[in-house]
Amino acid sequence: MKTVGVIQSNYIPWKGYFDLIHDVDLFIFYDDVQYTKNDWRNRNRIKRPNGVSWLTIPTGKDLDRLICEVALKDPTWATRHWNIIRESYSRAPYFNLYKEFFEYVYLEQSWQTLSELNQYLIKTIGHNFLGITSAFKDSREYSTAGRKRERLIDLLKKAEADVYISGPAARAYLSENGFQDEPIILKFKSYSGYPEYPQLYPPFDHQVSILDLLFHTGPDAPYFIWGWRETSSAQLIQEGR
Repeated sequence: MKTVGVIQSNYIPWKGYFDLIHDVDLFIFYDDVQYTKNDWRNRNRIKRPNGVSWLTIPTGKDLDRLICEVALKDPTWATRHWNIIRESYSRAPYFNLYKEFFEYVYLEQSWQTLSELNQYLIKTIGHNFLGITSAFKDSREYSTAGRKRERLIDLLKKAEADVYISGPAARAYLSENGFQDEPIILKFKSYSGYPEYPQLYPPFDHQVSILDLLFHTGPDAPYFIWGWRETSSAQLIQEGR
């Protein structure tokens, strides 16, 4: 059974995004769809001494674009973001473990498009730092037809998906009934139950970028995303439940 996930690329997304990637055999970046303003595509949240703060990449006001067409024309955002990240997390236990990589991303590279940046960060963090083995592809690698749900189903068929795992927010516009005539099983991901970890600047907040988890827990980060479920399941088996 081939399991597939399809989501637009997000900027330094939260742990739930990587949790879904970990659950699938193939993860497809759905970046040849409409770009949406004030969404997760170009911004995310981090913890700072004075509370949770947004990191937002300037992308201009033009909304008549696909995500993959959003150019990054203002080069000053990268240094600004890195300075904020460094100031916010330099005291975190594992900041120095990842410092060199993020300096490379923010200070040494010039990213031409939002999609290019997002996909690079997600793939590198997923494979290199979290040990995810899922394959990555871009929806532009497939020739799809139709609109909205029909196009998504066409993409899944061309990716030879047996099971489609969607984020819970998609319940608003997807339904299991909408897939009942298709040879694809629809499942919705749950983001509940994540354990807390030692986090600077309380109170604890789950809804922040993956950077927060990496800098605070380092190599143990996978446990706080999906490993805790495996531990809980093993304990239940041992207890005979």
